Amino acid sequence: MTNFARRKWLKHSSLAALGLGFSLRSIAGEDYMPYNFEPQTGLVILGANENPYGISEKAKEAIKEIMPYANRYSGNVPLIQTFKKELADFYHVTPEQTIIMPGSGEGLRLLARQYSNGNLVTATPTFGILPTTARKLGMEVIEVPLTAGKVHDLEAMQKAVTAKTSLVYICNPANPTATVLKPDALKNFCIEASGKAMVLIDEAYIDFPDAPYNESMLGLIEDHPNIIVMGTFSKIHGMAGLRIGYVFAHADTIKKLQAGYFDNPQYSVSNLAQYAAMASLKDAAHRTMTREKNAAARQYTYDALVQMKFHCIPSYTNFMFFNLGNYKGDFAADMLQRNILVRSNDYPDGKWARVSFGNMDDMKQFIAVMKTMFPA
Repeated sequence: MTNFARRKWLKHSSLAALGLGFSLRSIAGEDYMPYNFEPQTGLVILGANENPYGISEKAKEAIKEIMPYANRYSGNVPLIQTFKKELADFYHVTPEQTIIMPGSGEGLRLLARQYSNGNLVTATPTFGILPTTARKLGMEVIEVPLTAGKVHDLEAMQKAVTAKTSLVYICNPANPTATVLKPDALKNFCIEASGKAMVLIDEAYIDFPDAPYNESMLGLIEDHPNIIVMGTFSKIHGMAGLRIGYVFAHADTIKKLQAGYFDNPQYSVSNLAQYAAMASLKDAAHRTMTREKNAAARQYTYDALVQMKFHCIPSYTNFMFFNLGNYKGDFAADMLQRNILVRSNDYPDGKWARVSFGNMDDMKQFIAVMKTMFPA
């Protein structure tokens, strides 16, 4: 990237920060960003928790097959009419317990609107779309600090839930800290908290941890109408640019959502995305490959950073959270000057950075740059 192109990128990013809340320093917020650069510039993109291995070959073939129907509205394309059922079957729920939408981020915004009649209880830091939307709506947002190990403090969150609470939000595995909760502890929390408010569990990264930490909370929705589980095709399936996500809940809850702000959001999901997602569900080999390569990149990055004396939070996802110690500059901006895109921010306990795991070559380049910035 030339100096001019880099200055132009930073200028656009600054403008976006004013209008959209985006900042290289906002690692607890949205991961979407304006990329104003040419692909051949060589920028290593490790700032949005994307899947560096792309969509599956089966999904690519599906897109080719569905392309002739891009001129049709989804209701007029027989090939995708079974998608909701296939998605529900894959997760062992029913179509009546399922809503499909254009990305889980859109679901977070809609849920904030749906349950804006009280306060929101969430963690800090956490993924920022829902609390940011809630504040825009005038909701009181009660932020409960994470534990010293950067894990959700379920006991403190439980105490924060009152009769005034309309929604509780937990991102598990957590963004930006990459930690995970013990399934039994999270189940107990969900059951108790759902007696007072709606409880939303965002499982965008649930495919990355090993057992038992990859256990979904989906098993709770049949008996607990106040529990919602949401997910996305953006991460393990590599479909971030195709924009497709989903919400699962008790059938009665789904009816209420559809009668409110979730009025047929599947209509806004492209034919290409739906058919690609159908194919991706059938490609277990692609998901296994992604998990294995991500695990190798994660271990390499963790070992290298620890060897450099960084305090790294053990990761259960496709990104890592680590402390920058007494670093004096703007770490994300300084990394961007070296063609590495990451996130960083200041917190009460110091400066922290979040780096997504690219492929192994990406991570070797990241570590090589880190060694020039933090010489032994």
